[in-house]
Amino acid sequence: MSAPTDLVALVPPPAPCDALTATGRVVRLRPVTPADETALRALHERVSERSRFLRFFSGGAAFDGEITRLVRPPDGDHLALLAEDTDAVVAVASYERVSPTEAEFAALVDDARQGDGIGTLLIEELLAHARRTGLTALIGEVLPTNAAMLRVSGDLAPGVPRTFDRDYGTTRVRLPTTPDAAALDAVAARDRTAEHRSLLPLFAPAAVAVVGAGRRPGSVGHEVTRALVAGGYTGRVYPVNPAATEIAGIPAVASVAGIGEPVDLAVVAVPAGAVREVITECAAAGVRAAVILSSGLAESGTDGARAQADIVRTARAHGLRLVGPNCLGVINTDPAVRLSAAFAPSVPVAGGLAVASQSGAVGIAILDAAARGGIGVSSFVSLGNKADVSGNDLLAYWCDDPATRSVALYLESFGNPRRFAWTARAIARRKPVLAVKSGRSGGGRRAGASHTAAAAAPDVAVDALFAQAGVVRTDTLGELLDAARMLTDQPLPAGSRVGIIGNAGGLNVLAADAAEAAALAVPELSAPLRDALRETAPGAAGWSNPVDLGAEATPATLAASVSAIAASGEVDALVVAVVATRTNDVRAMLSAVGDAVDAAPQVPIALTVVGLDEAPATVGTRRAPVFAMPEHALRALGHAARYAAWRRAPVGRRPELSDVDSQRARRIVASALAAGGGWQAADVARDLLSCYGVPVVTTRLARDSASAVAVAEEIGYPAVLKAAAPELVHKSDVGGVRLDLRDAHAVREAYDAVAAALGVPEPPVVLQRMAPAGTELVVGIVHDPLFGSLVMLGLGGVHTDLLADRTFRLLPVTDVDAAAMWRTLRGAALLTGYRGAPPVDTAALEEVLCRIGRLAEELPEVAELDLNPVLAGPGGVLAVDVKLRLAAAHGEHDPYLRALSEPRCE
Repeated sequence: MSAPTDLVALVPPPAPCDALTATGRVVRLRPVTPADETALRALHERVSERSRFLRFFSGGAAFDGEITRLVRPPDGDHLALLAEDTDAVVAVASYERVSPTEAEFAALVDDARQGDGIGTLLIEELLAHARRTGLTALIGEVLPTNAAMLRVSGDLAPGVPRTFDRDYGTTRVRLPTTPDAAALDAVAARDRTAEHRSLLPLFAPAAVAVVGAGRRPGSVGHEVTRALVAGGYTGRVYPVNPAATEIAGIPAVASVAGIGEPVDLAVVAVPAGAVREVITECAAAGVRAAVILSSGLAESGTDGARAQADIVRTARAHGLRLVGPNCLGVINTDPAVRLSAAFAPSVPVAGGLAVASQSGAVGIAILDAAARGGIGVSSFVSLGNKADVSGNDLLAYWCDDPATRSVALYLESFGNPRRFAWTARAIARRKPVLAVKSGRSGGGRRAGASHTAAAAAPDVAVDALFAQAGVVRTDTLGELLDAARMLTDQPLPAGSRVGIIGNAGGLNVLAADAAEAAALAVPELSAPLRDALRETAPGAAGWSNPVDLGAEATPATLAASVSAIAASGEVDALVVAVVATRTNDVRAMLSAVGDAVDAAPQVPIALTVVGLDEAPATVGTRRAPVFAMPEHALRALGHAARYAAWRRAPVGRRPELSDVDSQRARRIVASALAAGGGWQAADVARDLLSCYGVPVVTTRLARDSASAVAVAEEIGYPAVLKAAAPELVHKSDVGGVRLDLRDAHAVREAYDAVAAALGVPEPPVVLQRMAPAGTELVVGIVHDPLFGSLVMLGLGGVHTDLLADRTFRLLPVTDVDAAAMWRTLRGAALLTGYRGAPPVDTAALEEVLCRIGRLAEELPEVAELDLNPVLAGPGGVLAVDVKLRLAAAHGEHDPYLRALSEPRCE
């Protein structure tokens, strides 16, 4: 059963990639070629008779036909992929199309590698490619005794029923090519397991070799050796220097091979030109991870990038993970490890914050600020050039790291933002992820011809990514550390209500203003609570919220008042503002508040102290943070409240949308791309939208005045006439729109006016029946090769650019996302009955957003789509004007695949 040829042209074979097995080893996945015939035959011959029986239902099966099938070039009906480990083929998987929407799959894994998850990796790749070619499922016939394959299929399609064929004695399994939430959760769990095991040699090595450890104090290798010893590293340290007998008091060895025992981690501090040779030596000696401190590679230009890519390929071929190059190093404060494989000036104290930074200098700044702010660090990684290990890898590792309670990231770029969103969302459901992403400037705005593309500057994509993944984004490092102090050791606030109490009214007022700026509420306290505070602090200047205890407040009065408010249930968080004077004992007040904090473990409490030299960083055993200014405390609490609200919100689901015609949609796109792509005629755009059930007003094309009148008579009056040029965005600005045409004479006049405005004798135009009035919205898609597609909703019509009231979501768009999109618009009140107007059918609007999201998800070739205006009213929503641009989308990251980033040579 052949696939439509136009679909095949859209989907090239998968590119080779590296991936992690369940044990953390690196394998290479790639399409089978005729040159693999010998290796594949060897694989089939060396597996056991039982493995052959489970695969072919016969232990003595002949392989000639199977090998011939596997090495056939990939096409729309067939794909075969293999896995290599150190140049040996260890597994193969394939599918053959059996219907327009289904294909049959099979896999064979070397006996020695069964249980490593290699078959699962190959089938994940098959599913992704099948999805792009229009297949909806892979099916397989499995013997009931093949427990391994049944387990794999259950992991790939959890909850999908199987059927038993009594005639053949086999179990039929079905793997949908588009994973549901349960399948994605299972993929994420496999990813975390593989990453954790892959990075254990980096974070918890039993032995470390420092290659390039110099004798001169102050040199990088020498100082890292000293740092390992001074930090109390619990494993064995081997300085490697062929010209020295000892480094920093430790016996040196001439080479990694000469160490004579397994080494988990190598720290490489040699000139850039020698790094590849060192990595080759380390790989041969069985080293499993390396931190390359050396500079002069990808950051130095094209030649350096090529050399770096070659280093990564060498390491991957031997299952060796790399951090760097051009980095500061790695730190793990776990008392069982105490690894300080870095040349940072100091080692942080142990704690719950994990830190990753692309910049070594910024990493040092974060560690320094963390120490001054009383934040303990679980581990620190300076990523440098991110040649191999990335922030995504670290997030996957830290998700299951018991020592890590929150994560702080400094990012300058994304290698695979779609995987970041997927991974960060999973970890943020367990522990906070905070990030500073540089590059907010408007200089990066991408030019685009549609409203959606013009609005979607690169930083908009980052904001959408972070918001959907639950990442706490801050503008500065100081703000990041302030938020980390609230989120690492303190409980999450149950809501946005904050209480403010202090001994100085002016500071309280500033705190209340800062609360409002942080989107926190400062509710008035109840009468019973105010009465209780009067008894506790009869000399107070005010008992409402903020509570002003006055300059004469004693430590006992302050502590009792804090306890009363914290226990009241009327606030979700509390800020205590203390001003030092000559007449009060601020340290005693802080000690008393610390006791009150420890007695109120469910309410986050922050302090701000003014006028005290060397104020403590925290109070109480719960380590409530102390800030220098109230706005710092309230801003940190605002971040904590928003993150807590995200955690409480439902995850959302991807709607089923069973009436979507994906096959027809792909054929429309393939045909348009074959004709050159670019901006499409209105009928193509409408046909594509109809495949996804998006309501569009009836639109007809006319090519001259007479046909315009004929069309108007057919669709009925009043009519609308518009210029049909697909590249026009603001048709009304150039006189290309005429509304409320009541008869044939009006249509002829409108056509002539549009022709004159465009300066074209007989321009093509489109005619529509005048749509019912409604709130004008804009809905759109813009595709970014790195981030994927973004879906936009905003106020439409003439308000689109004037008010810039819009919001974006990355894929997939869930029902929760769709509801949140219109609710977060500044003009949301226009949709809910503003000033007596009838409310819009918001359920219909949410459905349209989900349908547009599905279109974007299935068709990355939709480069830009603008529905503007979309008229929303009580009876539903209707798109009036549609613009569509199509472009090929090859070589982009698939968000559902676990491939490691390919080394870049430019």
